[in-house]
Amino acid sequence: MEWLNVASIGFVVILLGTLFLFGELLVRAKGLFGLLGVAIMSMYFSFHLAGDSNLGFWVVILYVVGLLLIIIDGKVITDGTIALLGVVLMIVGLAIPAPSVIYGVLAAMGFLLGGFGASLFLKVFPSRNMWSKMTLKDRLTGDLGYNSINESYHSLKGKRGRTLTPFRPTGNIEIDGNQYSATSGSQWLEANEEIEVVSVDGTRILIKKVSDDKENQA
Repeated sequence: MEWLNVASIGFVVILLGTLFLFGELLVRAKGLFGLLGVAIMSMYFSFHLAGDSNLGFWVVILYVVGLLLIIIDGKVITDGTIALLGVVLMIVGLAIPAPSVIYGVLAAMGFLLGGFGASLFLKVFPSRNMWSKMTLKDRLTGDLGYNSINESYHSLKGKRGRTLTPFRPTGNIEIDGNQYSATSGSQWLEANEEIEVVSVDGTRILIKKVSDDKENQA
């Protein structure tokens, strides 16, 4: 396997190995991607670390620990910080046994490209939902915020206030000391007129002039 001494070949090997390893983390490939990734990376490490068992042991440990940190972050912590440390450890583990600086740089580039390229598998294979807790948390936070706004707006129905600006047919109103944007439908209103909230649809507030009801009753 002397061809692994060529930096460009090492780049391709690391790219493919990382592509399949990360692909196994991201999608459900029944272990096939994992086996391919482990086989390719084992070939890389076994060639470059042959004859140096002490260095080989620590380099492989760095690489494996980095991979485990990424898995832990994706499944448990889900904030990306531990995964970033894992990426750094894996790159160091790949660069140390490289026979030259250029080889080491290409090894790091191959790792990064392979990692980003693995996301393409998501377009074809079912996802493992890595970092799904973080996505769910963001979505729930957004939903809670949206719902709380809706509830506060719905409580305005039937309340009375006054217009702060002319309505043509939209403008600003004040109810209980708070300002809101609203619409008067087809009515044109002047500033400082007494109004009542007729309906609320999401954050759309429909108002009417209170004096209209008084005139109708008269």
